[in-house]
Amino acid sequence: MTETSDRHWNRAQRYLAEGNLDAARVKLESFLQHNPRHARAQLLLADIAWEDDRVRESAVHALAAAALVADEPEAIVDTVAALIRAGETQAAARCLDSPSSAGVRSVQALVQMAEHRYLLNQTAQSLALYDRAKSLGADGPDFRFRRGVQLIFNGRIDEAEGEFRETVRRDPTYGRAWQELARLRKRSATDNHLAGMASALQRVAPGSYEHASIEFARYKELEDLGQMDAAWAALAHGNALMYARHRHDPAKTRVLFENLTRACDARFLRPVEAVHAGPQPIFIIGMPRSGTTVLDRLLGNHSQVQSVGELDDFAFQLRWTANHRVTLDATIIERLPQLDFALLGRRYLEQTQWRAAGRPFYTDKLPRNWMLAGLIAKALPQARILHLVRDPMDVCFSNFRALFADAFAHIYDLDALASHYRIYRHTLAHWQAAMPGRILDVAYADLVADPDATLRHVLDFCGLPWEAGCADLTRNRSAVSTLSAVQVREPIHKRFVDSWRRYEAQLAPLARALALPD
Repeated sequence: MTETSDRHWNRAQRYLAEGNLDAARVKLESFLQHNPRHARAQLLLADIAWEDDRVRESAVHALAAAALVADEPEAIVDTVAALIRAGETQAAARCLDSPSSAGVRSVQALVQMAEHRYLLNQTAQSLALYDRAKSLGADGPDFRFRRGVQLIFNGRIDEAEGEFRETVRRDPTYGRAWQELARLRKRSATDNHLAGMASALQRVAPGSYEHASIEFARYKELEDLGQMDAAWAALAHGNALMYARHRHDPAKTRVLFENLTRACDARFLRPVEAVHAGPQPIFIIGMPRSGTTVLDRLLGNHSQVQSVGELDDFAFQLRWTANHRVTLDATIIERLPQLDFALLGRRYLEQTQWRAAGRPFYTDKLPRNWMLAGLIAKALPQARILHLVRDPMDVCFSNFRALFADAFAHIYDLDALASHYRIYRHTLAHWQAAMPGRILDVAYADLVADPDATLRHVLDFCGLPWEAGCADLTRNRSAVSTLSAVQVREPIHKRFVDSWRRYEAQLAPLARALALPD
């Protein structure tokens, strides 16, 4: 670099350290005039644009950096992160497929790349990167745990169990590993981890995420042993610990969705006049734990459907189109009338159709897309939307007994959970009324009671012919990256219908709250 370039670069670093983003941006732009092939400068500009809520500009700089990783292969990890953040998922995948990626030998970089593959829902490639890191000496409780999670997703349950056992052997306070061990199998009086978890509770940081994870694991194993009162006590404690980690305001959420549905009346939701070529998405939406993974796996058995799992791409492209880094807030709702929904639909397809692997349909099974279902229908008039409907008490209890990290604050408190469910129910009723016929309700109880008949109805709605064997859940051996990763490798069953009744007395407040008007 020239002396002038050095001066621009050094001043940009100083401005960044001081938090003066505008000045840093000016210096970095000057630096790039003399050093146009500098990936790190492009990445810094991408970060600055993101912090300034200029999503499109952040994407431009991330793409510019991606074009330069052959010159600066050490920048590949940060480049992929910037691309995913800005919704350029196809470019992120290409970057990870590049020769620069193949040459990476840094253990830390390989682990980060594995996490990026996971974010792209490419679990087989994620596991392969963890294995590369392992061959180069990667080890430790956190590495063992993360690799174990990917082993589960890829159906290698026994190997995953070994990794989790080694994790807690090295760090008995690693609550997430205890929880995964509890989830893998039904435990018995002679085969459980309760003693180890009791010891871990004496050492874990009180109130921490790991503390909550151990309580959730204890709940699962105590329930397996039929100790229902002790199980509920552990579950209630774990949820209380998690809810205390958040500042959650159910009333604020309710107002947000009231404003969303008010803005999205039937006139506004008229679909754009666009015909999109190529593979088309089948969206599967609903409350988490409502059976969306089961339906996704069944559809994936069809010769014309590629199951690609949970994608964030519609939310990413909504942010890009609105030039705002939050998926759904007051700003997004305010900007809805000005959004180019035809462009939103095109960008979504550009970022996802590569996943179809030559088939005419592919699934996008992100349950929380129920929040955006009206916008999806408007932007993608050819898309099919399937909505899993599960008994309110069953689905709410299934959320309460799951640990979703810090993603969903509302599930850790029964009143907040009931409030969220009523918001969900009201919003879906609005989408259905404003767009009759665009969303097919699929009852979870029907799906597990008569999978053939229910799936025939679903396939007819999607314009697909019936194929023998589609309703055989065990036939789909592909990777799956949800909490149901173990369950959906079993035959379809009805074990979880009315499962909440085991705790009917403790869940009475939830039943009363769900009965309140929406």
